[in-house]
Amino acid sequence: MKLEGKKAIVTGVSKGIGLETVKLLLKKNVIVAGWGRTQPDLQHDNFTFVVCDVSQEKAVEKAYEETKEAIGDDISILVNNAGFGKMGKIEEMSTEDWKGMFDVNVHGIFFVTKKVVPKMKQMDEGHIINVASIAGLNGLASMSGYCGTKHAVRGISHSLYMELREFGIKVSTIYPGSVQTNFFDDIEGVQAHENMMRPEDVALTMVQTIETHPNYFVADIECRPLRPKGK
Repeated sequence: MKLEGKKAIVTGVSKGIGLETVKLLLKKNVIVAGWGRTQPDLQHDNFTFVVCDVSQEKAVEKAYEETKEAIGDDISILVNNAGFGKMGKIEEMSTEDWKGMFDVNVHGIFFVTKKVVPKMKQMDEGHIINVASIAGLNGLASMSGYCGTKHAVRGISHSLYMELREFGIKVSTIYPGSVQTNFFDDIEGVQAHENMMRPEDVALTMVQTIETHPNYFVADIECRPLRPKGK
C-alpha cells in the first residue's frame, strides 16, 4: 500500500510500540487517529488523539465517532496494539486481572475491528495488523491468561483474513518477543533492559508490512531479540 495521504487508527498509543508506530506513519504522511487512555507527548498536524479504553464497547463507539468527525471514516490502516498483561500462578490470579486481559486483548480487537471493517469493504482496501506476542505461539509458566489472550488473537486474525481477503483487506499478526516497554513493570523480578528489542524496530516492521504490494500478503511476523541475555 502506498501510504501517502492514507488514514489510520492505532490503538494503545500512549507509549511503546503504539507511539513509535504513530511516529513512523506520520513520517510517511499518513493521517493518524491515535486511541489510548493517556495522551502521548506528541504534536503533529496529522495526528489526532482520541481517549479510548478499548475494553469498553461504548467507549470504542464514541472514539470511532470522534475519529470520523476529525479525519473521516475512510480508514485504510488499523493497528490493534492496545494490550494488558498480568503474570501469576493460576491459583493466585485474580478474576479481575484474568477478565481484564481478555477484555483488552481480545474483546478490544473485536470492538474496534467491527467498527472499521464496513468502510474498508466499501473501499475494497485495508490492512489490519493485530499485535500479539510470542506468548501467542507458546505456553509460558505463570502466564496462562496472557498466553490465552494472545493465542486468541492469532485465531481471530487468521479467521478474519479468510473472511476479508475477497474485499482487498489484509489481516496480519505480529508476535514480538521481549520489548523495552513498561509491560514488565508489573512482573516481579523482571525489568526491561537494553538487550530486549526496541519498540521502534517492531513498529518499523509493521509499517514495512503495510507498505507491501497490494497483492502481496504477510500473514504472520515473529520477531525476537537476537541476544536477550547479552553477550
